[in-house]
Amino acid sequence: MKHRMMHSHDLRQRLPEYARKMGVSAEELESTYAWMLENDVCFETPMKDKTLCFISYLNIEPRIEPPLARRFYRLLANETPGALIPLYGINWPTLRDRMLRTWEQAYNILICKIPSHTLRLLWLRVGGAKIGKGSSVWRNTEILGVDGLRIGNDSTVGWHCQLDARGGLIIGDHVTIASHVLIIAGGHDLKAPEFWAVGGPVFVRDYAWIASRALLSFGADIGEGAVVGGGSVVSKAIPPYAIVSGPNAEIKGERARGLNYKVGGKGLFTLFH
Repeated sequence: MKHRMMHSHDLRQRLPEYARKMGVSAEELESTYAWMLENDVCFETPMKDKTLCFISYLNIEPRIEPPLARRFYRLLANETPGALIPLYGINWPTLRDRMLRTWEQAYNILICKIPSHTLRLLWLRVGGAKIGKGSSVWRNTEILGVDGLRIGNDSTVGWHCQLDARGGLIIGDHVTIASHVLIIAGGHDLKAPEFWAVGGPVFVRDYAWIASRALLSFGADIGEGAVVGGGSVVSKAIPPYAIVSGPNAEIKGERARGLNYKVGGKGLFTLFH
């Protein structure tokens, strides 16, 4: 299978560090990694200044025969904030995945429309989302991959957003995500006849502000205090405190430092949000 989940950049350069962590020689792990690339366990996509590294989106750990390759795949999977797709069958991972998907669909169809922060956040937390103190997700915002959603303290997600957390969506403290923002943690390989699924995490760091109708796709890493202007499209790292806008997320300026405000979105018109 060539469905793949983004893990990191330039993984090959960090193999000696992983080898020490796993208690094996660097040469042994390099040989294992080469085998994983050849057998569609790991994938590399060269870019201009870096190499994107992926692992199989489908949890193929039981099918990996070399013990070291199986160990390394498990380690990489545990470092990925998103959940891997289970090998479907009559087993607990399949049942758990179906239950979670049913739970989040109930949220998207019904629960997200109920004007009660308490009920909505409780539903998301029971489904596996981690949401900090004072944070809120306003009504009519849909969530995919609820178990991959992480929101820090005092952060607000506005009306009518779509949060795709299947590849992992990590939102920090004091973050403002305005209404009608799209965060899409996955897509497809347009060069593959099989239309393989490709996904990865999205990070929104502390004090970031995502303006209305912005689109963040996997690979986006919004730095602390950065501002993404309305209608922008981002699929890359944005430096801390940068102000970006447009389809290429070009830097237009820099925000003030030393931010210390509270978003407080949960307290505004609580009965209606």
